[in-house]
Amino acid sequence: MSKVDLHIHSTASDGRHSPQEIVRKAAGLGLEVIALTDHDSVDGIAPALEEARKLDRLKFIPAVEVSTDVPSGEVHVLGYFIDYTSEELAAALERFRSSREGRAQGMVDRLAGLGVHISWERVREIAGTGTVGRPHIAQALLEKRYIRSIGEAFGRYIARDGPAYVEREKMTPVEAVQLILRSRGVAVMAHPFTVPEPEATIVEMKAAGMAGIEAYYGHYTGEETGTLIALAKNHGLLVTGGSDYHGLDESKETPMGGVEVPMEAVETLMARAEPKMIKLAYLR
Repeated sequence: MSKVDLHIHSTASDGRHSPQEIVRKAAGLGLEVIALTDHDSVDGIAPALEEARKLDRLKFIPAVEVSTDVPSGEVHVLGYFIDYTSEELAAALERFRSSREGRAQGMVDRLAGLGVHISWERVREIAGTGTVGRPHIAQALLEKRYIRSIGEAFGRYIARDGPAYVEREKMTPVEAVQLILRSRGVAVMAHPFTVPEPEATIVEMKAAGMAGIEAYYGHYTGEETGTLIALAKNHGLLVTGGSDYHGLDESKETPMGGVEVPMEAVETLMARAEPKMIKLAYLR
């Protein structure tokens, strides 16, 4: 079990557990450093920080995962040590959340056209106070027994090339990096193999100010991790890592702390962060 997990989701976006539950779960597992990286949302950071202050060992990094699109796939950009009180950041993320909701409604409609009937009201209930995302649609499909696993929902219906997929408002990877930098954060490319040839995108994002890439991740093989570490070294980038834990399909997804992330990743990340932003985080 790793002591570090820098990629975790809560009910503030499309995770199953509340921010407070995430903090308690991390502490119970013996983790020492975590980052809450909800999709296009910083709403979980304040309650998670409040919960983390009750604990002695756990260090908490405020973060966000900004979703972007490129012609060949999706690029997600992690922003660590962000100023989560930034009005510009809040406004941008609100636009994306609204776009996500409209897209989700469109996917429910497309599913109905395929003879797969789930209710929008139930999808919203599953999302709770968080942003509606595709995992919530997948859960509704699972409840109605149209599928046997969350992964099957994506594979059959709602992946990027699936018959029920709907586009949303787009931001480019470079724009996401720039937004994170204006929010005084450190930008890192999440799970780079979501695009077929990630190096060109990495080069473009580094030129915009990106500081690192996520090399230790979920189901990546040792060879894939090694390839990303070599890419980071070649381009002068730091490396981070995490489970991408959502808590939606515990039998199949990587558990919190299930990716061995070296403490050095935290140290190099902190070296790139602004001292003021580190002080705002719950770090001792």
